[in-house]
This record gives sequence, C-alpha cells and structure tokens, in this order.
Amino acid sequence: MDRTCVVVTGGNGFIGSHLVEALAGRGYELQCLVRKTSNLQWLQDVPVEFVYGDVTDAASLPDAVRGADYVYHLAGVVEARREEIFDRVNVQGTRNLLQAVVQHAPGLRRFVYTSSQSAAGPCSEKIPLDECDEPNPITRYGRSNLEAEKVVLSYRERVPVSIVRPPAVYGPRDTMILPYFKIVKLGIKPLLGMRHTKYMNLCYVGDLARGFILAAESEKAVGETYFIGDERAYSRAEVLDCMAEVLSVKAITVHVPDVFAHLLAGFSAVFGRFAKSSATLSPEKARELIAKYWICDVSKARRELGYESRVGLREGLRMTADWYREQGWL
Repeated sequence: MDRTCVVVTGGNGFIGSHLVEALAGRGYELQCLVRKTSNLQWLQDVPVEFVYGDVTDAASLPDAVRGADYVYHLAGVVEARREEIFDRVNVQGTRNLLQAVVQHAPGLRRFVYTSSQSAAGPCSEKIPLDECDEPNPITRYGRSNLEAEKVVLSYRERVPVSIVRPPAVYGPRDTMILPYFKIVKLGIKPLLGMRHTKYMNLCYVGDLARGFILAAESEKAVGETYFIGDERAYSRAEVLDCMAEVLSVKAITVHVPDVFAHLLAGFSAVFGRFAKSSATLSPEKARELIAKYWICDVSKARRELGYESRVGLREGLRMTADWYREQGWL
C-alpha cells in the first residue's frame, strides 16, 4: 500500500508540533526538517522521521523533500536584530525549499506556506481585511512574510502552492501569551491604550492545524491565499476578561498609555544590544501592539475550504491555562 509522505519544516515549534500531531493522527508518513540544535521535546512521542538540515542551506534540502507528497513550510524567524536575517531565512529560505521541490519532488500535491496576518498589516478602520485587500505590513517581519508570499506565488506554474495567513495563535506550548496569564493571575488586566478599544482576531492552535490540512488537500486552494482564524474579532478587554475567568481570579483593569510600549521597547532594544540578542519587545513589536485593528475576514476559507473554528475563546484559554498549570508554567 502506498504511503502519503508529508514533510514539515518548523515542526518542532509551537504551531508546527500541533500540525505534526494532527497529521500523524491521519496516518501519514511524516518527516520533519530540523536543525542539529533544534529542541525536539514536543515531538518525542510522535511517529516522525527527522531529517537534519536548514532552509538557508540549499544543499541540505534535497534529502528532506525527495518524493514528498505534501510540504508544509512553517520554519522562519519572528524576531531578528538585522533585516538581512529576515530576508535570508524567511525569503531566501522559502525560495531554496521551493527550488528543492521543483528538482526533487516532481509529484508534489501541495506546498503550503505559512505566512502571517503581519504580511497584510493592520486595518485603518474596524473593517476586516480580506485576501483581496492591498497588503500594508508595518514591520520587517511582516514585510519578509509578504516577500516570501511573492516568492511562493512566482512558483505556482511549477508547484501547486497555497498560502495561509494566521492571526495571533494561542494554545498549549505557546510562550507568547503566557506573560499575560501571569499578570492576570496577579489580579491585573493590563489594557494598552487610554482612549481607543483595540480589536484582534485570534486562532486556537488546533483549529489552525485543521485549517492547514484543509488548505493542503482542497483543489480549490491551489494558487490561493487564506486568512484562517476565528470568525469574529475580540476586543483586548474581552480577552483579558476571559483570562481572569478561566483563572478564577478577580482582576482590575489598568489602562496603560500606548507610549509606554514604545518606552519599554526602547529599553529592551538597548538591553538587547548589550546582551547580543534580539530585544524582548522590539520597537516594531510595539508598533504592532498599539495598532487598533488586527482583524481579518475568514469567509473565503469557510466558503472554499469548509473551514470553521471549533474552539471558542473561553474554551481555548481554559485549555491553555490548564496545560500551563500541568507544566508548572503558571
């Protein structure tokens, strides 16, 4: 019996490990491209073969993709000290992988590129962006995602490609939302902005994993781009209220001026230079945080892929908090 071979880059990460688990549950033969230094803790109990390489090293990629039926490309950098790193990993790395597919996986059924809502940028008004809107990324990370999308689409005559743009993703294993849980547990709901309510789309990681698979296996998705996330936007106050509820704590709302994010980013950038590492809160990340509307329209994915979010905000935050407690993180 023929086996379906699926290759995942970035499969050891937060989102990638959930995707790998979902694919394993479907009985696929799985290969993950990882580096020698990759932390593989989330994949220890998953039947997967590891192929060692790096998307920035073109010579290491043929063995990873040879004979693949599907490639899910999630590897990339979110924070970097220099723009050249974003270009080398997110843009050129994607090009290297696609070229390896052209040469060594002629029977590929789908190449799924994981972009980000950052590639589209925030909305200027409370009107969700859809896939036809002109992208306007406001960070180097977002611009590198958009450039990588262009690379992916430039190969669509040779490779069946699809692009997924997730909004903010949360769930077990996520470290980005953890600090907010810790602050809320102390009885404080920090709300950035003094005058304007900020809104955002979110996506529970299990829903996103299903969305990836739908995009990979639908013929309608060839050459297409999709926002995949919750069908509605949430105010940041609503998210914090739900956190307090699932933690069973009474918390007071503390409004924090937007300028505070810029000040903290400045201090973080200075510390990062001394520590020779990326800033914990970069000036560009601060720019993302103060944007009022990070909202997107997922109706295209619902219409063409049959996608729907199954995990609501309260349930998703509860499962995330429970996992944090089990791990001793919270």
